[in-house]
Amino acid sequence: MKQRKLGHSTLSVSALGLGCMGMSEFYAGADEEESLATLKLALDQGLNFLDTADMYGPFKNEELVGRGIKGRRDEVVLATKFGNMRGSDGSFQGVNGRPEYVRACCDASLKRLRVDHIDLYYQHRVDRTVPIEETVGAMSRLVDAGKVRFLGLSEASPATLRRAHAVHPISALQTEYSLWSRDPEDELLATVRELGITFVAYSPLGRGFLTGRFAKFEDLPEKDYRRFSPRFQGENFPKNLAVVKKVSEIARDKGVKPAQLALAWVLAQGDDIVPIPGTTRRKHLEENLETLAIALSADELARIDEVAPKGVASGERYHETALQFVNG
Repeated sequence: MKQRKLGHSTLSVSALGLGCMGMSEFYAGADEEESLATLKLALDQGLNFLDTADMYGPFKNEELVGRGIKGRRDEVVLATKFGNMRGSDGSFQGVNGRPEYVRACCDASLKRLRVDHIDLYYQHRVDRTVPIEETVGAMSRLVDAGKVRFLGLSEASPATLRRAHAVHPISALQTEYSLWSRDPEDELLATVRELGITFVAYSPLGRGFLTGRFAKFEDLPEKDYRRFSPRFQGENFPKNLAVVKKVSEIARDKGVKPAQLALAWVLAQGDDIVPIPGTTRRKHLEENLETLAIALSADELARIDEVAPKGVASGERYHETALQFVNG
């Protein structure tokens, strides 16, 4: 398994991680037993970087991951997040970065995961009502207590990232990045590289759209989160589908699947970038892992860039309510 160093840490992670969110919520069709089998296969194949969060489920995904890594803790670089508040009924209750909340969330995550420490602890979304210095200060005290090894942020702006990093070294920044979400190229990638922070790319397959799996809106299962995503709705759908078809043509010429081409593109953007595609199926995990053997030539990268330039996607990546919590 190819490895990539994790920012300001002593850790090396597999060049491809595994996003576990969909195993418990948001996307239809998850099966717990298949998800556990997928986690086992990932570890068997040397994929050691697992990503979860307390809000997924809510709370159930950490429990699932905890069961999946039982007896194999030393094989895993375990990442989880706090900050998005959910009620036991699943209701969304805002973002919280208060120090006392940080401590309580960490203790609860440790219990659900059945571990004595978290390798990488992220603030999931920035709380604009609490100075980032206070939140990261509380996170750093978790490091001092041995409950957390290294720190990360998710969907933070360059300015916030700099302020956080001045309080305690930030090892990873997690933000959406894919062929249809290239906003990090504006300033964020330059900032993390200047600061020596690893960029963790979530949704590198555009929430599944870049796989070519969806030909029309009706292909999305009922109650699937993506039905409420702007890029899957209305006139945005056919516009984005046209981009996927062009990407699929390049993949066909290359002799790979569209998802593999999209992942290979993210991997080719730098050794300091680690994509964490989510999957709930062993078959898809195996296809994703095959991507690590795919090399893209300069001509192929140029061709991809021509059909999927920055800003090509139609529609915002989140609906208006959620959009206010990104780039904090």
